[in-house]
Amino acid sequence: MRGSLFFNRRMVLRCRQIAISTVGSMKIKILLSCCIGFTLFALASRASDYMGWTNPNASVSRLDDPRKGYAIVMNTWKRYDLLKQSISHYTTCDRLNSIHIVWSEPNPPSDDLKKFFDNLIQSKARNGRQLELKFEINTEDSLNNRFKEIKDLKTDAIFSIDDDIIFPCNSVEFAFKVWQSAPDTMVGFVPRVHWVDKTKGTLDSYEYGGWWSVWWTGTYSMILSKAAFFHKKYLSLYTEKMPASIKEYITKNRNCEDIAMSFLVANATGAPPIWVKGKIFEIGSTGISSLGGHIDKRTQCVNRFVAEFGRMPLQSTNMKAVDSRKTWFW
Repeated sequence: MRGSLFFNRRMVLRCRQIAISTVGSMKIKILLSCCIGFTLFALASRASDYMGWTNPNASVSRLDDPRKGYAIVMNTWKRYDLLKQSISHYTTCDRLNSIHIVWSEPNPPSDDLKKFFDNLIQSKARNGRQLELKFEINTEDSLNNRFKEIKDLKTDAIFSIDDDIIFPCNSVEFAFKVWQSAPDTMVGFVPRVHWVDKTKGTLDSYEYGGWWSVWWTGTYSMILSKAAFFHKKYLSLYTEKMPASIKEYITKNRNCEDIAMSFLVANATGAPPIWVKGKIFEIGSTGISSLGGHIDKRTQCVNRFVAEFGRMPLQSTNMKAVDSRKTWFW
């Protein structure tokens, strides 16, 4: 009996030791996790400052009114069903202030199309706030038209978008918040990259890399204006200061206006753009990028623009903005 009691007492003591050891190890794990989390947070904060995401000397001031929204500038060309579908979607986004349709077709918008949008805008009025929709009519058919200055914009932020892709409103709103933290740079969903062409044996020859290059390397240096936020000042800068030879090249070749805008912004800021993670829904099936020799033509544009600017202004980075509220592990 005494032996049994002694055995039971030893078992109890052993269990207590195991419990204490387990609690101790758990405390150590929790402490280590906190230390690692704090370190990562500190590094991320310093990295964002280094990359110019939060530049205290930025020339563009933060939005004084936090409720101030953004304007959509949408490029389109004879795809009325896609245009209607896109506009109908984006009118449901809360922070949207106005929509400007860049119209470069030889004929003006039809009465039926205008009526459709008039009815749509009236139906989307909420809390006394009326959305504004305007057609920006151009007499010349040129891709430069998407960056012509718009005099009556009421917002600093522009969301430049094509008519054949759709992003959920929550993705757009998140990208807008990211842009508010760095209003001098481009913020968007479609990254691209450039790198030195070492086969040429010179440091001033470059190649253009598409999505798969970004996916493989995790590096990018451009955000395409088919889905990007930028400050409205860049419209006037593009209109007034972009070299005429570059705009003529874009009009003639019907390509690379988005690369030109990336050059313009990078040249003004000396900082890389910001890639935002977001879902993309392509509702169209044709476009310039689907044509043969697309990458080669874009490479020619990069080298042509470097020669015009007198240097390579694009800055590479591998930072990506992710909405942690929608991510299980970050």
